Amino acid sequence: MSDLQNISQRSAGESFHIDTIVRKLHEARRTWRTSTQRVQEAGAREFPARAALEIVLNHLSGALFPMRLGPPDLRQESEDIYVAHALDVALNALLGQVYLELSLSTRKDREADFSRRHQHARELVGLFAQKLPEIRRLVDTDVLAAYRGDPAAGSVDEVLLCYPGVRAVLVHRIAHELYQLGLPLISRMLAELSHEQTGIDIHPGARIGESFFIDHGTGVVIGETTVIGSRVRLYQAVTLGAKRFKAGAGGELVKGEPRHPRVEDDVVIYAGATVLGLITIGRGAVIGGNVWVTQDVPAGAHVTQAHVQQATKS
Repeated sequence: MSDLQNISQRSAGESFHIDTIVRKLHEARRTWRTSTQRVQEAGAREFPARAALEIVLNHLSGALFPMRLGPPDLRQESEDIYVAHALDVALNALLGQVYLELSLSTRKDREADFSRRHQHARELVGLFAQKLPEIRRLVDTDVLAAYRGDPAAGSVDEVLLCYPGVRAVLVHRIAHELYQLGLPLISRMLAELSHEQTGIDIHPGARIGESFFIDHGTGVVIGETTVIGSRVRLYQAVTLGAKRFKAGAGGELVKGEPRHPRVEDDVVIYAGATVLGLITIGRGAVIGGNVWVTQDVPAGAHVTQAHVQQATKS
């Protein structure tokens, strides 16, 4: 028998002291749960699962765009059958994850009613399901904006299948509706799945109007309280972020306060621009590449590294 075979037959538990590590990890978890006063049902899962949300996202994408984001063998005559199946899978999987998030919010309540939480979860998923036609309508406007705004785009199908900016916005449209329904954890997890795939970081709380186009997209960051109007175009590495964070009396950061830019209709922001704080970028303004903006920009203005020019009327 070779030395390699001898090594492979040796117990991993003995070689790496796995029993000891398992015990110490158990102690670390118990210490954490005790210090944070966590209450958990014995044997129950506590948090939503990324793998389950990937299933939700894949099936919702297919249901919204069956012939382009659905299964490769799908034929048009079977579209409705597939969409019904995809929605059944996605919404039932989502229901389980919504129940887990609702359970988290009441985990200190030992008397929390299982049936009441489950009914609430069903109501939220039902409300979300009713939003899917509007999500499809909005994403159609985003796809058209990308096609019309990029001379390299050969077709609307190419845009939907290939453009990371369009993918990121599609996921945001889904995540934002869940965020609006009071499900911040699930919506943030969906946003992070998209972030990993596209390099575009959009907080699900951001409010974005129709016909939104992110060209190229890598490195774009859009903060939680950002408000974006219609027909806005961003390029890669644009940041719509906060300038400062409000703190409470004890020094802790105040959550949910408006702190990000408001970008009005028909604005274009070029690559590498950083726009910070609770400011307004006026309608039709153009922000040049690599510009740092921390003050309001008038409607129609052109901002470059050197100066701001007010657009002149012809």
